[in-house]
Amino acid sequence: MTQTTNHIGSALGAHRPGVGEALLSPRSVAIIGASDDPAKTTARPLRFLRAAGFAGAVYPINPRRETVLGERAWANVAALPEVPDHVFIVADTARVVDAVRECGEAGVPLVTVLSGGFGESGPEGEGRLVELLEVARRHGIRIVGPNSIGVVNPRNAMMLTANAAFAEADVPVGRSFVASQSGSVIGALMTRAKARGLGFAGFVSVGSGVDLTLGEICEATLDDPEIGSYTLFMESMDDAGPLAQFAAAAAERNKPVTVYKLGRSEAAAALTVSHTGALAGEDDEADAFFRACGFARVDNFEALIEADALQRRLGPPAVPPADRIAVITSTGGGAAIVVDQLETRGVRVARPSEAVFGRLGELGLNVAESLIIDLTLAGTRHDLVLGALDVLRSSGEFDLVLFVIGSSARLNPELAVRAIAEAPSGDVPVVAWALPDALDSLRLLDAAGVPSFRTAEACAEAIAATLARRPIDPAVLDSRIGEEVASAGRTLDEVASAEILRGLGVQFPAATTCDVAGVSHDPPQYPVVVKAISEELPHKSEAGAVQLGIHEDSQLADAISTIVQNVSTYAPDVTVERFLVQQMVVDSVVEALVGYRVSPSVGPVVVLAAGGIYTELYGDSSLRLAPVTRATATEMVQEVTGMRVAEGMRGGPVGDVEALIDTIVTMSQLAVRRPDVLEAEINPLAVRPRGHGVVALDALVQVAITPHDGASTSSSEARTENTTEVSPWT
Repeated sequence: MTQTTNHIGSALGAHRPGVGEALLSPRSVAIIGASDDPAKTTARPLRFLRAAGFAGAVYPINPRRETVLGERAWANVAALPEVPDHVFIVADTARVVDAVRECGEAGVPLVTVLSGGFGESGPEGEGRLVELLEVARRHGIRIVGPNSIGVVNPRNAMMLTANAAFAEADVPVGRSFVASQSGSVIGALMTRAKARGLGFAGFVSVGSGVDLTLGEICEATLDDPEIGSYTLFMESMDDAGPLAQFAAAAAERNKPVTVYKLGRSEAAAALTVSHTGALAGEDDEADAFFRACGFARVDNFEALIEADALQRRLGPPAVPPADRIAVITSTGGGAAIVVDQLETRGVRVARPSEAVFGRLGELGLNVAESLIIDLTLAGTRHDLVLGALDVLRSSGEFDLVLFVIGSSARLNPELAVRAIAEAPSGDVPVVAWALPDALDSLRLLDAAGVPSFRTAEACAEAIAATLARRPIDPAVLDSRIGEEVASAGRTLDEVASAEILRGLGVQFPAATTCDVAGVSHDPPQYPVVVKAISEELPHKSEAGAVQLGIHEDSQLADAISTIVQNVSTYAPDVTVERFLVQQMVVDSVVEALVGYRVSPSVGPVVVLAAGGIYTELYGDSSLRLAPVTRATATEMVQEVTGMRVAEGMRGGPVGDVEALIDTIVTMSQLAVRRPDVLEAEINPLAVRPRGHGVVALDALVQVAITPHDGASTSSSEARTENTTEVSPWT
């Protein structure tokens, strides 16, 4: 094969684009491993680039051929007449590391790797991954992938992808940038949006994300003025730090984010030592993380495409949330469908006041007073639709107006649809769903800036997700960045656990300790509960290591004997030598679980649930990233059904909810005050009558094993380390 003069040396001093520019707006690209066989996947990038009309230079690299698909082939990157801004490596796995090294030596700033076999394929793949990252680090080259199907920018015809969906040359352009951990999804989103009359500003298949993560890629594109929002498809939460950094930067620029995440699995719960770990499942943690990021999370694929317009129309999330929704329609049945979909997602429709119905009557609209405003046939009259929308939007009663359009959406879009399209501006947005399949009407509304939806499910999902957003707390997101979670921890006994939490200000009952003979450190304050003290019994009730209602010394000795026998049966290898004797709390209104955990995926979280035996029974909990404010803790209390008992139900006493809120905030402060704590749990926390506070009846803490501890610290050494006697306290 004929070689060319090496121009790379003179090109090294030329402009070196940043990641965002090289990713989406490269002046030149190269394809290492480009195939001459049009039927092969590795031929697609060159075919797609040419079909779309990409204006930049394209260099197919294949040392075994003179030409590729009729174009000159190049032997290697060093033979090129310039340094490409972006290289797509579609060669076999075995060739990838050498290809990246070649690109790095030439000064290429960015490569995308199609092949897999790095890290996810056993020891051999892990070795290749280590070598790949070392080569990238040495040469300062950034990597998208491996397992990336490519990058697309329809605004400049940069179709650097092997995804077959992009064989279509007319890829529509929109304002939202798609970043996906699944390569096939970028094509699915493009084709579905295209059928709906919508487009995107760009697509990237993140792949394995071993170097550039999804968050880093998105952050690199934030200053692109033609990108107004982001659409994310996620399979895992492996890189929460960069994603949190992107979220903060996106919020500063008022660029909303819609996310769809797979994996509502609770498999990780079995790996935790506390109820908190079981309650804080992977998906609940992801939910809390997205909420803290201000993202709108959807579980409907069509909503992932359509929610973007609603987010941009509503603007940044507000406090309190702007969630008063009016539903107006020309088809009562259609309105009932969408109201039902909204209600199942926790979104309540606001009933108009008599004044609103009175003003509608003044327009000549004889509308029955109901939850929805059913215009019936009047909903096909342009002037009456405009008038009704003006009444609702100017009433001060609503933050959003949803118009459900009947059959005229398909047959006569110039009627109701045209009127809705003429009302996009103003403080109260109008959104629309058409009961019939009416794509022409939806496209008319899209063009007018009115968020519109093809299905009731997508409409309700997008509204619910958008209204669930909250303003971000930069301090909470900052605590995710660069954080590493300890791989091993040690569970403390109840006495040592209580010492840590008391140091934060958590209140415990009066207590003392005693030995097997029942000799206590201080006189018990009867009635008491007796519990075994052992790091090896994190769940004492299951082991029969708790005895309640002890009123005198003789009962104390019997209780200790019973506990010893129970533990011997439950765990024969565990020897119990010390016991906690704790004053009983008899005026509890409701019991709560307040937990804390450092999640390997999203960092510190705090959990509230029903406490005691009701934790598993109710399965009702609320989770947030830690630390939290009192306002957030208040939201958590309101979200847990079991805490409603503290409201004084059926004439019962009102609990000290303010003290419960304070305790949630206190526990969340472990994130900043005790970074060595991996898990902590109060279960139960007795919420006493209003004005009497709350009391922690049991505590469990797991701390990170530090280097001086050593992973081989024995149980006996650990027990010796934590044998501080407990004096009475209140």
